[in-house]
Amino acid sequence: MNYNKKSIEDINVAGKRVLCRCDFNVPTKDGKITSDKRIVAALPTIEYLVNQGAKVILCSHMGKPKGEWKPELSLKIVADRLSQLLGKEVIMAADVAGEDSKAKAAALKDGDVMLLENTRYIKGETKNDPELSKALADLADIFVNDAFGTAHRAHSSTAGVADHLPAVCGYLVQKEVGVMGKALAAPERPFVAILGGAKVSDKLNVINNLLEKVDTLIIGGGMAFTFLAAQGYSVGSSLVDNEKLDYCKEMLSKAQAKGVKLLLPVDTVVADGFPSPIDAEIAVSTVDSCAIPEGKMGLDIGEKAREEFAAAAKAAKTVVWNGPMGVFENPVLSAGTKAVAQALADSEAVTIVGGGDSAAACEQLGYADKITHISTGGGASLEFLEGLELPGIACLQDK
Repeated sequence: MNYNKKSIEDINVAGKRVLCRCDFNVPTKDGKITSDKRIVAALPTIEYLVNQGAKVILCSHMGKPKGEWKPELSLKIVADRLSQLLGKEVIMAADVAGEDSKAKAAALKDGDVMLLENTRYIKGETKNDPELSKALADLADIFVNDAFGTAHRAHSSTAGVADHLPAVCGYLVQKEVGVMGKALAAPERPFVAILGGAKVSDKLNVINNLLEKVDTLIIGGGMAFTFLAAQGYSVGSSLVDNEKLDYCKEMLSKAQAKGVKLLLPVDTVVADGFPSPIDAEIAVSTVDSCAIPEGKMGLDIGEKAREEFAAAAKAAKTVVWNGPMGVFENPVLSAGTKAVAQALADSEAVTIVGGGDSAAACEQLGYADKITHISTGGGASLEFLEGLELPGIACLQDK
């Protein structure tokens, strides 16, 4: 896949109607936005288009209305917040690509901004319905994708519309593709990848793909126990995916054949069971990872593993991290994830964090501004690391 895509700066937008796909899937409570981070992230692209004299038509999904008009998932609250942030009225359309959208799009003046209603109010959106794609394209002259979080979905508003219009990326997508694309295609070495999270099955193809590219692969979190079990070690009552033991053996052999250093935690923080509720007080101890006692469950990496993983990250020139090292929502079991976040923050490498939990850990710990790039798309960044083609990127014009 070619990551060298045309951006908004490579195309003349003055006086043109520009349909811009954003990620306004913001969290809400009682009809109010609880975090406007995604709206703020879209501002540079929107402001550039406005300043260039484009007629800007924004679209996004919110939640999972599944083709039904659910008032609680209306983008009206986004239009209101965006109006405040831009310091100008954002015109709200009453539909997605219907009569109201058409009339309002036709009446736009240069520099005006309007927002279509939730694209997933229309059943055809998630099915990449050609009729909806065409109806959306008919509103505009140019398509801009600035929603990396949905770039792995072949939907009408993320990919289908590009069948009918010249398509380029906005600043958010440009940064994602530029930083992550370079890291995978031509990384500065040593290149270290750190994978965490609970299940091996979630990251099967990511592990396989990264072993082709990295110098060191670090595996922590719940999925480390399937790798340890595959080596014949006792892992107590820790999470093990028995169907993936052979796969883990294959990956261990592949790492050896490729000369890739594969690090698993040498010690593990254990307890009698998973904390319930997740932040409950819990009694823990630390044991060697190769001999976890019966009845004990591994829930975080131990101190020696924290030091080893941090040293590998600090010695790297490029680090990609996806997935926590333990049950980091519990203060007692968050030390491993914190240590990795701290190591990335202290590193002089190009540091890339993808995935909701890893990103949340960096934000909560106040390290976000010390990381080169925190990906805005969990699922999309995982598929990117798998080496898959993302429909919302592939549809854009190459430079």
